[in-house]
Amino acid sequence: MPTTTYAHFRDVPDSAWRWPSFSPAEIASRGEGAIRINTEAMDKLQSLRNRLGKPLIVRSAYRSPAHNRAVGGAPASKHMQGTAFDIAMSNHDPVAFEAAARAVGFLGFGYYPRSGFMHIDLGPARSWGDPFPPRATPFVPEVPPAREVLADSRTLKGGGAAGVATVGAAGVEVAQEVISETQSAILPLVPYLDTLRWVFIALALIGIAVAIHARIDDWKRGQR
Repeated sequence: MPTTTYAHFRDVPDSAWRWPSFSPAEIASRGEGAIRINTEAMDKLQSLRNRLGKPLIVRSAYRSPAHNRAVGGAPASKHMQGTAFDIAMSNHDPVAFEAAARAVGFLGFGYYPRSGFMHIDLGPARSWGDPFPPRATPFVPEVPPAREVLADSRTLKGGGAAGVATVGAAGVEVAQEVISETQSAILPLVPYLDTLRWVFIALALIGIAVAIHARIDDWKRGQR
């Protein structure tokens, strides 16, 4: 397995880093910043991130021998080879996480429910530790809320009603003037047109009220 070691993660050239979801600082030893990059392990870690579709919080990746001793790691810990990662389960369902990790090729699994993380490495195939207790409410895929269809929008309908009613009222005004000036034979209809104008005005006010109510209701239900 190709492996490259740098005295400090800041020494890693940009051209040597091809894992966009992670930074050298995340993978480096927490002790003095040294880093060992195992490309196969990093490729699998990036594949796991892509498969899950949400961030991986790396609690521990490469450990220098001194740092491994300081934290009480196993004498032959895979962390010192750069082929192991401890990932926080705070934003993952452990069952789904493990299934995805196995699917991309990780073979070693350590369960640390009290500390809230899972250890994964390239193998050999084995597992240890207590299983994570099932979550009362498992994580669900994050999908954006369905947007309201404009044709079904109560806000749009209310606004449309107000607009039509306003145009109708204006049209009655124009018609009233034309009839009054040019059609003396039907002047008896003018009072009825005045009534019709007020009907359109009432419809406009109702439409505005519907649009305002729909906006407030959508805001309460989180649709806006």
